[in-house]
Amino acid sequence: MATKIVYSLSSLNRILNGAAYQDARFFILLDENSYNNCIPLLISRVSALETAEFLEVPIGEECKSLEIASQLWQALLESNVDRNTVIINLGGGCVSDLGGFVAAGFKRGLRFINVPTTLVGMIDASIGGKTGVNLMDCKNQIGFYYAPDVICIESAFLDTLPDREMRSGIFELLKTFIIADPEQYNQCLTQLGNGEVALSDELIRNCATIKTAVVKQDPKEKNIRKILNFGHTFGHAIESYSSKTDHPFTHGEAVGLGMACALYLSVNKLNLPEMVLNDYAKILNSMVSVPKFSLKECEDLLSYMRQDKKSVDGLILCVLLQEIGTPVIDVLIDENEIRDTLLHLSKL
Repeated sequence: MATKIVYSLSSLNRILNGAAYQDARFFILLDENSYNNCIPLLISRVSALETAEFLEVPIGEECKSLEIASQLWQALLESNVDRNTVIINLGGGCVSDLGGFVAAGFKRGLRFINVPTTLVGMIDASIGGKTGVNLMDCKNQIGFYYAPDVICIESAFLDTLPDREMRSGIFELLKTFIIADPEQYNQCLTQLGNGEVALSDELIRNCATIKTAVVKQDPKEKNIRKILNFGHTFGHAIESYSSKTDHPFTHGEAVGLGMACALYLSVNKLNLPEMVLNDYAKILNSMVSVPKFSLKECEDLLSYMRQDKKSVDGLILCVLLQEIGTPVIDVLIDENEIRDTLLHLSKL
C-alpha cells in the first residue's frame, strides 16, 4: 500500500476512525519533548488516539540504538500486541527513524504512522520509508526500507519548536530546493539574507512533494534518490564527531555544514559557479558557528566518512552540484580532497 500524506490532524482523525483501523490498537512512540508539547494537540484533534498507550524514549540520537529498540520490542511483547497494532511516531526524525525500525522488525512488520513535530521531520525524515538505528556512533548503520501507512504533516506543531530547531530544518529545506527547484532556492536564500524565511504551509508542502516524487521513482536508493543525500556524507560525519564534543551540532546544522563542503568540491570538480558557494556561505555563517577543524580532527572525520553507508569498497562517494537544480551522484572524492575541504570550511 502506498503511503498517504495528509496535512492536518483532522484528516488523520478521519482515517483512524475509518474501516482500515476499526479494530486497531494504538501505541504512541514519543520522547519527553513531544510528550510535553505535542500530546495535548494530538489527542484533542484525533479522538481515535484517546485510549492509545505510550512508549517513551530518550531525546535525540540517544534513542536510536539496538538497546532501545530491544526494550521497545520487549514492551510490545509483554503487552501482547498482535499484527493489528499500529505505532504512531510522534516527534522529530529520531523518533520516526526508531519507530519505523521497531515496527518493521516486530512480528515481521507492524503498521505505523509518522506524525512529525519538527521541520526536519516534516520535510525530510518522516518521508521515504527509511528506518534505522545507529551503531558504534555511526549513523543509521542498521535499518530497513519500510514505509508508513500515513504521514500526517500538521504545521501547528512547529509553534512548539525552539529557534535552533527551526534553523536546523531550514537547512534541509535549502538542501531540497538547491537540488530540485532553483527558483524556490533563490527565493529562500534572499529571504534568509533579509533575516528570515517566510515559512508557509505551501513551502512545507512543496518540499515534501519534491522528496515524495523522488522516492517514488527510486524507493530503495539505487539511483536518483541518492540526490537527497546532498550534504549528508560530510554532514553525518560532522554530526557524529560533534556528538562527542561539548558543542554538538544538530542534524540540520551538520547537513548545512556538509552542504558547504559539497559546494566547495562542486566548484573545484564540476565548475559550479563560485558565486553559488559564496552566496550560500554568507547564509551559513549567519546561522551557525562554523568550526575550524585541525588536521587531527580531519582524520577523525575521515574515519566516520569511511564508515558511511553510501561508501563503496572503501571509496567515498558524494553528491555534487553542476549548477543549482542539477545534482550529480556518485562522484568519487579522494581523501586529500576531503582533508582540503574540511580545512577550508571555516574560510568560506
